[in-house]
Amino acid sequence: MQVQTNTGGSFLDRAGIPKQLGWGYLGILIFMMGDGLEQGWLSPYLLEHGMSIQQSASLFTVYGITIAISSWFSGVLAEGYGAKKTMAVGLFLYILGTIGFVGYGMTDLNFPMMLFTYALRGFGYPLFAYSFLVWITYRSPQQKLGRAVGWFWFVFTGGLNVLGAYYSSWAIQHLGYINTMWSSIFWVLVGGFLALILNRDKFQAKNSQTGAKAQELIKGLTIVKEEPKVLLGGLVRIINTTAQFAFPVFLPTYMAAHGFSTTEWLQIWGTIFTANIAFNLIFGFVGDQMGWRNTVMWFGGVGCAVSTLLFFYMPQLVGTNFWAVLLAGVLWGALLAGYVPLSALVPSLVKKDKGAAMAILNLGAGLPVFLGPAIVGVFIGTVGNEGVVWILAGLYLLSAILTKFITLPDNAKTAHQVKAEEITLPAGERLKTTPLA
Repeated sequence: MQVQTNTGGSFLDRAGIPKQLGWGYLGILIFMMGDGLEQGWLSPYLLEHGMSIQQSASLFTVYGITIAISSWFSGVLAEGYGAKKTMAVGLFLYILGTIGFVGYGMTDLNFPMMLFTYALRGFGYPLFAYSFLVWITYRSPQQKLGRAVGWFWFVFTGGLNVLGAYYSSWAIQHLGYINTMWSSIFWVLVGGFLALILNRDKFQAKNSQTGAKAQELIKGLTIVKEEPKVLLGGLVRIINTTAQFAFPVFLPTYMAAHGFSTTEWLQIWGTIFTANIAFNLIFGFVGDQMGWRNTVMWFGGVGCAVSTLLFFYMPQLVGTNFWAVLLAGVLWGALLAGYVPLSALVPSLVKKDKGAAMAILNLGAGLPVFLGPAIVGVFIGTVGNEGVVWILAGLYLLSAILTKFITLPDNAKTAHQVKAEEITLPAGERLKTTPLA
């Protein structure tokens, strides 16, 4: 495969979005809006209709496991079978799972059916969205790769955590809960149409032979042995959003104990991710300028460690001062985006097999869905809310240390500082690349 090098002069190109993938970005935004519309209300809905908290927790745990598995498969399948085919499979599984979950699970509160179909639904969005991220890494100019992945996380988070929440807040009032869930199929179909039909860019599989495809799946595991820095990148990616999935488990009750209503907490949480999607884009530009590794290490790792503690302790320092707590939360959400350049750094560690590298990174994106709540469940009984927050802050500092060792050839800041050509010697050795003058 050849990396797209035409920077062009269109508005999209100047903004850092590969012009030929513009419809794909819009498709991800709409798809993720449909996927995320039940996040804020499904668990309370199930509890109000007679399910136990243990059943609800089991449902989301299984969902998180399938997301993690699907996240890993998305990279290697996109490279072995082509991004469009993999995205189409994700779309199909999402629709199939939703039909089963809503039509046969939710309406009758059939827990075994809900468990199976919600897990099936969980395979959908990683195959759809993360395969497109692999597509971006191949088709973006290296000097704009940080911005390109920044835009991806902008539309991904904007659809999942912002538009999905705003739409569902309207839909459940006017359509009802069940019909709101049914409407998700409409939105993912719109996203699929934009990303798979209107998006005419070509992304061919590396090799169409069955044996080669099997090797590609294996490569998704062996890549960490061939390039250990890819494994480090995967660990950093896990830490990136672990707190994002841990906080909702215990922070609402912590905030309530300090005088904040549920409505105020939801406003704080929603504003955090409104800021986050803006900074996903900003840190894409920052990473291209000051270096991908430096951005992840200082803004992501160190910045999130400090802001996590600040966010937690702010209610103790200022009481029920809504704006002060909101500002601390927004700071954490903004610095959370400091990890965005990791999606440019990790695939740039390898000359080929970028899909395999992205598979590890995508796995790291999927694991926190259940790892975050698991940390809370294991430790909160012994160390309390405060201890859990210090564990999360410590993980962020660990990610900064790990990032220190994720270096490009000759310690270049970004991949475009390294010569594009790599000469293979007869003995199989490779000449070191050197920074461009």
